Amino acid sequence: MKSRDLIEAARGMTELSARRPRQASLRRAVSTAYYAMFHCLASVAANALVGRDRSPAWHRVYRALEHGQARSACENKRALAEFPAEVRRFADTFVMLQRERQRADYALDQGVYRKSDVLGDVASAETAISQFEQADIRHRREFATQMLFRQRPL
Repeated sequence: MKSRDLIEAARGMTELSARRPRQASLRRAVSTAYYAMFHCLASVAANALVGRDRSPAWHRVYRALEHGQARSACENKRALAEFPAEVRRFADTFVMLQRERQRADYALDQGVYRKSDVLGDVASAETAISQFEQADIRHRREFATQMLFRQRPL
C-alpha cells in the first residue's frame, strides 16, 4: 500500500462535499492519514532490512510492525535523541495521529471534527512522510529496528 495514495484518499474524503463534509468522512480521513504513516513505516522497514524485492521475507517484515510497539518506540525520547530532526518529527506526528485515529474510530461521542483541523492532520502526515523518506538510509534502518524489535539490556 502506498502512503501517498492514502494521503490523497484522506484529502479526498474531506472534499466529498463542497461546503461541509460529513463527520464520518472527516473521521475516516483522520484514520486514513494515520494509516498512511503506518504503511510508510512498514514499507521503509521492509525495504531497509530486506530490500525492495517484495519477497516472502519482505512481506514478513512489512507485516511485523505493530501499532502499540511502534507508538512506544516513538514515545521513547531518550532513544530518539540520536536521530535527526526529520525522524524525530515523524515519530511525534505518528504518535499524535495514532491518538487522533483512535479518537476518530472509537470515541464517537467526543467532539465534532472540523474540515480545517482534519486537513491540517493530513498535511502534517504528508510532510512527516516526505521528510522521513528523505532521511539517510542508516537512520531509517535504525529507526525501523527500534519499531520492530524490543530493546533489551546488553
